[in-house]
Amino acid sequence: MNDLAQWQTRAAAQTELILQRILPENSVVPQELHEAMRYSALDGGKRLRPLLVLAAAELGASVQAACEAAMAAIECVHVYSLVHDDMPEMDNDSLRRGKPTCHVKYSPATALLVGDALQTLAFDVLSRETELSTARQLRMVQMLAKASGSLGMAGGQAIDLANVGCDMSQAALEQMHSLKTGALIRAACALGALSCPDLDNKALAALDIYAAKLGLAFQVIDDVLDCEADTATLGKTAGKDADANKPTYVKLLGLHEAREYAERLVQEAVDALAMFGDKAVRLRQLAEFVVIRKN
Repeated sequence: MNDLAQWQTRAAAQTELILQRILPENSVVPQELHEAMRYSALDGGKRLRPLLVLAAAELGASVQAACEAAMAAIECVHVYSLVHDDMPEMDNDSLRRGKPTCHVKYSPATALLVGDALQTLAFDVLSRETELSTARQLRMVQMLAKASGSLGMAGGQAIDLANVGCDMSQAALEQMHSLKTGALIRAACALGALSCPDLDNKALAALDIYAAKLGLAFQVIDDVLDCEADTATLGKTAGKDADANKPTYVKLLGLHEAREYAERLVQEAVDALAMFGDKAVRLRQLAEFVVIRKN
């Protein structure tokens, strides 16, 4: 795993450089909005989604510009979702990635605009010209749009908010998280693969099984960490889900059983990568990282 840690460090640094390049500078009007965008997007987080883009791109002959655009786009959408999720109208959190949330640092109105601007920037970046075919690039744009909207991440968040204080079956909980968390993880893997003109629909289908299992495992472990880890380790307020009486896998299954379930899902994800052989080493390592991570 030391090899993975070094690769993660390099890939996260690459993501940071790409984001620094595509985000408007603080000096550009409107200055406060651009400052808040950079505050929210830079210098923080695991960068799991752009790392998944990069790892999936290793399965074929990736077009670098398309891969880097996908890395930036997926992270912009993810950060926008965090900024909006943290607002008082949603999860009402004051800490994200170890620093004050955007609406606390600036204002709720600025945070709302930061999310809007990051989301639109994602599609600006993803639609810029590369060596990919127009049809393949359009498929990438559509993939991210669907994963971000009411049939993906936003829809999952709506279901989450509607079920605070309610009991949910495991099937209903998994449907919610397949949208709220899983859709963007599946999109990250697909975008990486789509940046490779030589990868066909069979490869994309196998990769999607991996990503769906991984997305669910990620959320299960998130629920476990919300109970086990402290605020300093998480970089966000610990125990929020329990305090808000949200439906979680720990509440449904129990702490030990939830962790075991995540481990089974990761094994199923890894099994789905068999056709790729050694090219999928980073994807396998990232799956294993999901269950041992501390934040």
